[in-house]
Amino acid sequence: MMTKPHIIAIPYPAQGHVIPLMELCLCLVKHGCKVTFVNSEFNHKRIIESMSEADDADNVINLVSVPDGLAVEEDRNDLKKLTEALFEVVPGKLEALIHSINESDENRVSCVIADENLGWALELAKKLGLQRVAFWPAAATSLTMMFNVPKLIDDGIVGKNGEILKKQSIKLLPHMPAMNTTDLIWNCFSDPGLQRLVFDLAFKNTESVKAAEWLLCNSSQVMESDVFAFYPNLIPIGPLLANNRLGKTSGHFWREDTDCLKWLDQQPLNSVIYVAFGSFTIFDMAEFQELALGLELTNRPFLWVVRQGFIEEAGNPYPEGFIDRTRNRGRLVEWAPQQKVLAHPSLGCFLSHCGWNSTIEGVSNGLPFLCWPYFADQLFNKSYICDVWKIGLGFDRNENGVIGRQEIENKVEQLFGDENFKARAVDLQAEVLASVKRGGSSYRNFSSFVNWIKAKN
Repeated sequence: MMTKPHIIAIPYPAQGHVIPLMELCLCLVKHGCKVTFVNSEFNHKRIIESMSEADDADNVINLVSVPDGLAVEEDRNDLKKLTEALFEVVPGKLEALIHSINESDENRVSCVIADENLGWALELAKKLGLQRVAFWPAAATSLTMMFNVPKLIDDGIVGKNGEILKKQSIKLLPHMPAMNTTDLIWNCFSDPGLQRLVFDLAFKNTESVKAAEWLLCNSSQVMESDVFAFYPNLIPIGPLLANNRLGKTSGHFWREDTDCLKWLDQQPLNSVIYVAFGSFTIFDMAEFQELALGLELTNRPFLWVVRQGFIEEAGNPYPEGFIDRTRNRGRLVEWAPQQKVLAHPSLGCFLSHCGWNSTIEGVSNGLPFLCWPYFADQLFNKSYICDVWKIGLGFDRNENGVIGRQEIENKVEQLFGDENFKARAVDLQAEVLASVKRGGSSYRNFSSFVNWIKAKN
């Protein structure tokens, strides 16, 4: 009997990276591969705790963990510490894990799929003579920003350490949205040491990724056609969403509140504003209160995800009386089953931080967006939503740099008042979903990839 291809998959240890890679692995299992999924011990524990028994029975992936090199009490949002540990401690642990699997399992490891941010894992796979696949969980465009670093240095726009020498609007490719040099991914951190670290990392990973035999991207030809035309080695196989394989999402760090789906059942069609800012965004009290009062002013039903750690300050952050006044039309949850929520017919729009997972989930459900990016590639994803696909609106900040309640109310009214946003969103949805169905571009790319893995086994 032929052994199955045995894949080791290792994500960058953040929620937005774990979920799409796990989604890719679930698709590979369906196509006859064996997958060992390697989380950090810290995240592994969170994922196991947030799973229900039903998830566990469904889970056909072997979930294992390695230490991330940090003590239990250390802050995983401290990117400097986390990155150093990921590059110094984890490589040795991963190599030891691969050796121990190969000693105990006749299904020896044949392939490593690693998040592009963990370039060292591709070099390790090369050293061990394994198949090497890099996975980019975000927009192709944000990766090409990294690929363009040497050119940005040559053009005198960026210094050798990543410092921005010229503040200007640039286009990395003729048909890509323009971006400000101040929005380059590493520049979104205020600490210069961290900027330097992220910049150096981008440089390093761009080199390491040359060791990959495939570079897969969680995007679709129709969403970023110019980028894929310019970078033929970047292969779109997305959007990778549980809905597309008729399964459940795996890899959550928080337990989902599914009761909100019953609440949605009671709301009118296309009426609810869904407000969610992903796993990383942090608000200060002033911003949070303006958002609450803005939602109240709209007089529309809203479902708002307020996860633990979303607000800097402790104590009750809600404006006085807000909970009582909005009780009949507002629903607050700590974490929502987002793909199910976005697919719900009562949803009218998605007020989002524009993280890539949220962006493709909203697009795949034909929803218009209200864009409130927080940092990194979210600023750029917003340009796609508002300027290229024209399926959403951004908010303008006032003279104090805050997005005010009146601005929120106005943009909500503008979005709901113009049916073109919804019409364009539904058109884009149809094209994107066609790309993952049999015969579509992402479907064909994924099939070629699976054939390659099996042929090499």
